[in-house]
Amino acid sequence: MKRIKNLVIGGIQSKVFNLILYTVLLLTAAFMAVSIYQNNMLSQLAAESSRQREEAIGEITGQVMNAVVEQSLARSNRTDAEIADAMFDSAAQRVSFLADCAAKLLAQPENFTAQPYAGPDPADDGKWTAKVIYAEGVDPNSPAVAEKLGLLSNLSETMISLCPAFDASTLYIGLPEGVHLSVSDNSSSWFVDGQPRTYDPRLRGWYQKAVERGTLVFTDGEWDANTGAYCLECAMPVYGPDGTIQAVVGTDLYLTEMERVMQGLSVEGEQFLLVNERGRAVLAPQAEAFPMAAEDREADLRASRHSALAQAVDSALQGNSVAVTLGALADGNYYLAASPIEATGWVLVSAFSEKIAAQPIALLQNSNDQIQREAAAAYQEKTANSRASAIVLFIIVMLLTLGGALSLGKRIVKPLNTITKRISQLSEGDLEFKMEDAYRTGDEVEELAQSFASLSHKTVEYMNKVVQVTAEKERIGAELSLATQIQAAMLPHIVPAFPDRTDFDIIGSMDPAKEVGGDFYDYFLIDDDHLGMVIADVSGKGVPAALFMMASKIILQSIAMMGHSPAKILERTNEAICSNNEAQMFVTVWLGILELSTGKLTCANAGHEYPVFKRPDGNYELYKDRHGFVIGGMEGVKYKEYEVQLEPGAKLFVYTDGVPEATNTDKELFGTDRMMAALNAEPDASPQEVLKNVRAHVDAFVKDAEQFDDLTMLCLEYKGGAKP
Repeated sequence: MKRIKNLVIGGIQSKVFNLILYTVLLLTAAFMAVSIYQNNMLSQLAAESSRQREEAIGEITGQVMNAVVEQSLARSNRTDAEIADAMFDSAAQRVSFLADCAAKLLAQPENFTAQPYAGPDPADDGKWTAKVIYAEGVDPNSPAVAEKLGLLSNLSETMISLCPAFDASTLYIGLPEGVHLSVSDNSSSWFVDGQPRTYDPRLRGWYQKAVERGTLVFTDGEWDANTGAYCLECAMPVYGPDGTIQAVVGTDLYLTEMERVMQGLSVEGEQFLLVNERGRAVLAPQAEAFPMAAEDREADLRASRHSALAQAVDSALQGNSVAVTLGALADGNYYLAASPIEATGWVLVSAFSEKIAAQPIALLQNSNDQIQREAAAAYQEKTANSRASAIVLFIIVMLLTLGGALSLGKRIVKPLNTITKRISQLSEGDLEFKMEDAYRTGDEVEELAQSFASLSHKTVEYMNKVVQVTAEKERIGAELSLATQIQAAMLPHIVPAFPDRTDFDIIGSMDPAKEVGGDFYDYFLIDDDHLGMVIADVSGKGVPAALFMMASKIILQSIAMMGHSPAKILERTNEAICSNNEAQMFVTVWLGILELSTGKLTCANAGHEYPVFKRPDGNYELYKDRHGFVIGGMEGVKYKEYEVQLEPGAKLFVYTDGVPEATNTDKELFGTDRMMAALNAEPDASPQEVLKNVRAHVDAFVKDAEQFDDLTMLCLEYKGGAKP
């Protein structure tokens, strides 16, 4: 190896130069030969491919486009029909639920207290409120009207909660006395020139049709007296025990909203037609395909002169989904699809113009012809230029290769020296070795540098991540602490709970296994003589269970405050939770209602733990009541209730499974027997002391073992005596 100035002969630099030079010469010769051969072959192949492509486009594109249109339209039509069915079914459920509540109120007026009511007030705009509107000539001070309105006003809060919960515009109850009880967030619409309007529900189509049919109905559509918008109404009559009409419950379905929802999910260019059970058009937002439906809403489309439309409507009204067919409509041929809507017995028809479907085919053929012409011209031009450029390119490549070979040898050695120097300069203040342009050689030198850089970066990144994780852990801890405070505030926590009551004493406690839990308890006065008590255990742990717990607690208390029996409260709660329980969670519930004047306790159990009772001057005893199925587990469950007579001095203790299933370090359960022993250790203790005693026994048993389940208890002492 010899060195002449900066050139090293016989070293790595010289060997790299010779290798690159020989390789370039061989590759250049091979490239020139292959290029000439491929140029001739490509010319022939391009001409043949162009001819075959033109033939294939004309034959296949039409079939593919037809199949795509048919599949897309059929799928879109079925989806839109399901959406419409869901909207109608949701409205029917709201109306049926409210009608059932109204029937029970009117059938048992002695069990309910009249509630205040008022007319519309423009100041209530933007707020969901219940208001009363009278027909012309109706005396608002009539005792019969006032009594009935006061009774039905018990449903005001339920109606107000249903509207925003189900995105409903309004819910209303029309009375045969000419009175209208309505809930909406637009009170000013009931005024004209500053004066309240009169409104007679008996003259509206929804009222008359519901009374005529005697069951839940959907109207064909009418102009809303309040908003002036065209809408459908869902209505259901309410009859008294003697069979006379007592009220009609209803809600509005605005067609503009239905049209917006369906168009948002449809394929581009799709048009809709909504047909009722009599074959008449209810909604025809586009007139291009269905002008006959938009002009005459009374015509029976099954007798339409457009045979494809008539057959599609007739078949769908008989319950059959119609496959996509091609038929003549207003201004040409259209692809048609129709699907039945189960909730109403109506039909949704979709149409897609054949002209629009054919446009991509013509556009594709024109584009292909243009591309072929331009490609052929460009190919000929570039082929001629490439021959002239080949020689010039070869010379340039050779010159660049010779220069590159000389510099490459230097670049192989120089980065190694630079890497060694940079590593030696690393210090405690700068521990990261970073990639630099000098190391990017594309060979093992670059891989070596990349390995050093990756290892160094991961080390620094790990140190930074440790700092970030620590900060994030502190943030999450603060948020969970706030969630714990919010959940605790949801439960009764004032001691004593009812300081002005001397006929009973009650207290509860809940200690979650995690920051937030799924157990809850509640007690509330339904009225001056009835105390409601609930204890429940939601499946799961943590934040999901806490959210489900809050929803279940609110639903239980809301239904209980309506004056239902314990069994009926559990049934209604189960219906509400099962109707929208995508997470498939459930909750066990023990519910009791105590009649404070007599000591009669009516209870129902939905899969919860057995309650414990203590007679006066006696010990606590486990009461093995009959369990029903858990809430949220299955729709349509019926629950049994039972009664227990409490004497003055009697006590009730209810709990969740976190008490008997508390586990020590030896995997041994605390158990029901130990719980009963803890209760009977001081049977005469106050309810507050009872909870402290049981918790003390559990803690002594569990010791340092981790708590895996929420621990919730509630204790009542019935003292009897007169109410304060």
